[in-house]
Amino acid sequence: MSEFFKAELKDKFLEYASERDDYFQLHLLYDEFLKPNYSLQFVEKLVYEIMEYDSALLDIMSGNGSKIFMLSATALTKDFLDESGFKNLYIQEEEKWDVFLTQLADNRKLSFSSKVTPGNTVKTENKKERFLLLSLLSAVILSFVFTLFSLLKPFFRNDDYVSREEFQRVIFEMERKIKENDVMPNDLFLQSKPTEIKKDSIN
Repeated sequence: MSEFFKAELKDKFLEYASERDDYFQLHLLYDEFLKPNYSLQFVEKLVYEIMEYDSALLDIMSGNGSKIFMLSATALTKDFLDESGFKNLYIQEEEKWDVFLTQLADNRKLSFSSKVTPGNTVKTENKKERFLLLSLLSAVILSFVFTLFSLLKPFFRNDDYVSREEFQRVIFEMERKIKENDVMPNDLFLQSKPTEIKKDSIN
């Protein structure tokens, strides 16, 4: 007999007791629900289980050589049936077990996947560490290059150039002399040597 069927029978025993206002003998439960497929001892076993769960659910009288000779409902019997009953308690317990087993299976899957591919976690961690290290190294190198450039910049500056104004002044002077003296441009350029163009670059 399944545990669910036992829980259902216990509820039926309590319902039968709550419908009566008097004490009744144990064999009436047997006659009502289990005869002839099960024995009277099985009925007695189920009543013991009810009493083990909560002794206030039934009032028991011993006699005739038996610990359970007569029984009756109590004030708590109907309340217990209305609130849950053994059948609902069994269902709730099964649901708890289902949730527990589902969680256990999920945990096993997670642990199994981590065991099967332990390298993936290590590789991911290594990639993160490598990325951080490269980022830090790049920042240090860039900082070093900029610092070096700013320190060496004065050595590479060359102020030896002709300004635009100076160049325009020389050109203007050459054009004026050409117009005045009808001098060839090459000769004029040689004459303008005192202004000394130091470099071909123009600012």
